[in-house]
Amino acid sequence: MKNAVLKLTLLCIFCLSACTTRLEGDFSKQSTLATDQKIAVNQLGYMVDSTKIAVVPNVTATTFDLIKSKDNTIAYTGRLSRPAMWSSAEDNSFKRANFTGLTKPGEYFIRVEGVSDSALFSVNNNVYDEVHKAALKYYYLNRASLEIKKEFAGDYTRPLGHKDEHVIYHSSTKSQSKQNYTISSRGWYDAGDYGKYVVNSGITTYTLLASFEHSPELYKKEPLNVPESYDSVPDIINEVLWNLDWLITMQSDDGGVYHKLTTLEWPGYEMPHDDNRDRYIIGKSTAASLNFAGTLAMASRVICPYYPKKSDQYLLSAINAWKWALSNPSQYYKQPSDVKSGEYGDTNLKDEFAWAAAELFIATKDRGFYAIYNEINIDYAAPSWKNVAYLSLSSLLFQAKDLLTEQEYETLKIKQKKLADLYLQQHKNNPYNVAMQKSDFVWGSNSVALNKAIVLIQAALLNINLQYERAVQGLVDYIFGRNPTGYSYVTGFGDKTPLHPHHRISQSDNILAPQPGMLVGGPQPGQQDGCQYESNAPANSYSDSWCSYSTNEVAINWNAALVYVLGELRR
Repeated sequence: MKNAVLKLTLLCIFCLSACTTRLEGDFSKQSTLATDQKIAVNQLGYMVDSTKIAVVPNVTATTFDLIKSKDNTIAYTGRLSRPAMWSSAEDNSFKRANFTGLTKPGEYFIRVEGVSDSALFSVNNNVYDEVHKAALKYYYLNRASLEIKKEFAGDYTRPLGHKDEHVIYHSSTKSQSKQNYTISSRGWYDAGDYGKYVVNSGITTYTLLASFEHSPELYKKEPLNVPESYDSVPDIINEVLWNLDWLITMQSDDGGVYHKLTTLEWPGYEMPHDDNRDRYIIGKSTAASLNFAGTLAMASRVICPYYPKKSDQYLLSAINAWKWALSNPSQYYKQPSDVKSGEYGDTNLKDEFAWAAAELFIATKDRGFYAIYNEINIDYAAPSWKNVAYLSLSSLLFQAKDLLTEQEYETLKIKQKKLADLYLQQHKNNPYNVAMQKSDFVWGSNSVALNKAIVLIQAALLNINLQYERAVQGLVDYIFGRNPTGYSYVTGFGDKTPLHPHHRISQSDNILAPQPGMLVGGPQPGQQDGCQYESNAPANSYSDSWCSYSTNEVAINWNAALVYVLGELRR
């Protein structure tokens, strides 16, 4: 019921006119099923020329049929693979159904003797259009300091929350301001709570700006129906600007950057406008200052054609933050005893120094910054808020080719390919054809999958290799339902989606369906919230419940990776 309501709501939000055909009834051929397990598919569908794989429970059948929903006729028949098992999932064996050969657009489902028919899915080149828009629209719906109006949000309208015009300096900031408060408006709510955190804001803003840099024509013609949609600036740029306008307020007069803006305790289960607790600017850290420097330096180049004065301001602020970090290289954030909000602590800052140096090199063309970057011995991995090393590599490869010697550029390209080849091999070795290992099932495991996809997408662009694209498709399929839980992990998109995300607005707004387009954290065996889980297996340990903040929370950095990947698939 909740999913049905959400699908109707999406029509209002995005002003959609097309409807998707849905089947009524159970079309399984068997009256007696051999298993109650389900066929796992990408519940949104598959692009026409993409790899198309489903996972089928290990029944005795050796073939599968692809059925056209329009007339219930067989469109494609194929052989199932040999049985396999995935050590990170429960001890259930399965077979793969590969129907890459089917390229005719349409609505289909998979039928296998002994198991229920799969969910209905599409084959066409527009399968990701609406979920991509919703993933980006998520940021508007989660803006702080703004009334969310019905004309832009449909049923998800809400009053203004958190003006943040009287934010108190916490003693941990050691502020020298003559006043004990400041104005720090705008920005996005970070996750399931109402805090605003510089460190996590950094990688989020970077990823959205990179989305635009790498696919500008897509975003220039992608109106989101937000208040700024009627100016000449792409909506994604104006959305990022909402956060940058907050971020710039977090810099102190000495150039250092405060760590976060939150209440002392976690907010209650309430809407933003009902949270009247005092809000504080808390801490000042090297990590926040370097994230700020990298983000603002990048923003200065991306927004320059649209906001040249802000561009100059951002670059100057980035340089000042960098100078402060050089003078305070180990001022790590330490959570004060009276603060319970998210910590985002980090004591290994080599990656932050490398990223900031790379972005400042690109922005200023000063080789001194590249020399500093080159001196830092860093290992690259799929990016996360705690490891931003890859952001430096990506920016240099895509934005600094003309600033580097041929040898310097090729050296960086080899490093990127080495990382992508590691993930490609994981894809090939995984029986599910998903580049996920046991160690990847951590808090926010779905963002691990999507950030690996970013690395693979960029390798495909740099090396023109279809194998990388297949590995990307495997990770995208995983997010949208071809996984051991059978969930499409994005609210409102798919046959089985999260209905109870750990997201205070969706929990408190008295609307049956959660906001659409939110990526939940995904399975991981830590179970830090003490909730009830049906499985302890890394790829199965997921609960669609408000209680499960360790697997079912949402976050701005996770959604940013989703936006980037879907945008690249669409271009």
